Amino acid sequence: MTAVTPYRSDLRAGRDGFWQLVRAEWTKFRTVHGWVAGVATGALLVVGLGLSFAAGSHSSCSKGPVEVPCPVPPLGPGGQAVEDRFFFVHQPLDGDGVITARVTSMTGLIRKPDATPGVRNVVAGVVPWAKAGIMIKESTEQGASYAAVMVTGSHGVRMQHDFTEDVAGRPGGVSPRSPRWLRLTRTGDTITGEESPDGRRWTRVGTARLEGLPARARIGLFVASPGDLTISPNAAGGSIAASRFAEATAVVDRVSVRGAGTGGTWKSDDIGVTTEVDGVTPHHPGRLERSGGTFAVTGVGDVAPLTGESTVERTLTGAMAGLIAVIVVGVLFVTAEYRRRLIHTTMLASPRRGRVLAAKAVVIGSVTFLAGLSAAGVTLPAGRRILRGNGVFTQPVPLLTELRVIAGVAALLAVAAVLGLALGALFRRSATAVVVAVAATLVPYVLAIMSFLPESVSEWLLRITPAAGFAIQQSVPEYPQVLAHYAPVAGYYPLAPWAGFAVLCGYTAAALALAAYRLRGRDV
Repeated sequence: MTAVTPYRSDLRAGRDGFWQLVRAEWTKFRTVHGWVAGVATGALLVVGLGLSFAAGSHSSCSKGPVEVPCPVPPLGPGGQAVEDRFFFVHQPLDGDGVITARVTSMTGLIRKPDATPGVRNVVAGVVPWAKAGIMIKESTEQGASYAAVMVTGSHGVRMQHDFTEDVAGRPGGVSPRSPRWLRLTRTGDTITGEESPDGRRWTRVGTARLEGLPARARIGLFVASPGDLTISPNAAGGSIAASRFAEATAVVDRVSVRGAGTGGTWKSDDIGVTTEVDGVTPHHPGRLERSGGTFAVTGVGDVAPLTGESTVERTLTGAMAGLIAVIVVGVLFVTAEYRRRLIHTTMLASPRRGRVLAAKAVVIGSVTFLAGLSAAGVTLPAGRRILRGNGVFTQPVPLLTELRVIAGVAALLAVAAVLGLALGALFRRSATAVVVAVAATLVPYVLAIMSFLPESVSEWLLRITPAAGFAIQQSVPEYPQVLAHYAPVAGYYPLAPWAGFAVLCGYTAAALALAAYRLRGRDV
């Protein structure tokens, strides 16, 4: 009996393995011009629709009969857009110093929706994040570095600095029977905030380091009151958010300031509120009423990160159309072989069917990611420049956040293409796979952001469906110390960016596993 010599490949180890399959699938992909054109079309849709959106967006503000460019929000020490509007009663401080004050009450007025048309409905009350306390600020310029300790409408004592940083102190409100003593101490660049129920027993709230704080700063009392946010249902079943005027008045006494430069006359500034060019006094200015050592300070506005302006990811609206294009390509990358009966050849060349599917996923995912990365990398900065030229302000974000948005959109497209591939292998019918993929990823997203559904339903959809992956493009975070409309319709997602993207990846991995199981379990 003749012995049979076992087969040994002349290729080095690994050359006839998985990466050889990847190379073979890449060769297939690049030789089918329709697939290449499909991915290119997805990238062009991202660029074309994104830049068209930017070019069609304009902003102007009315000043009497004349339309003028809208003012640009100030930027904080970290380069982020901020709201810096409040009433400030202050003195100069040269070097180290201390300010102590007792807040005995905080009241206010809130404009509510009119119960009777034409009759203003103003009620007594204080919004939850109204603020009254003491502050050390680099200067009276908007966006200047600061540290403050304060009482709030409903969130107790807080210490905040440089707009984004917030530390909670003792909960509870303030009244003549239960006043709050506050103290700020400056030592170099370090500011320490403390609170006390009686002015004798002090508890530290927090410490802030204001890098580069100049020797001369401003120290004093401040009051701010953001608008009253109301959310009401709309006719389509979603919600409408409206912010109406609110002001707060704090009564402060036992004010003591120590440090070089202090002890002179108190100066009042309505930070962020200026007289109009024509000399007309702006609506709802802040004010100071003083009786001996008691200060009654009224303020409007807020000292906080800005959340309501246009965000950079809005230049990437074309990603929705690009997503459909790459899903179609992902589906056809496998179903075309079934339709043309070429899948038999593929499986004979590599009997390990799961590896074939994995090789296809690597190819379609890599190609789509590179195309999406190029498209998003061009669209976001170019769209932002176009918007700026049209007078539309977009919130600046840190470089790492911008890179995450660009790479995240590319990854979103890539994983969606792989999901299409998996569903194509699972159903083996192009139309069925495309419909299921689009219905799972795009339809929940559109329903959520178009305010067709109650917010609770929209957030539920963006938590448990593959549409959660769109969270990867959110650039501005939610701030717990800022009351805002944090809803999908406003560009905020219920999951963090990478958590939402992980949901999409989980669905894609599950679809790939099911497709591989089906490939192994039946004839092709």
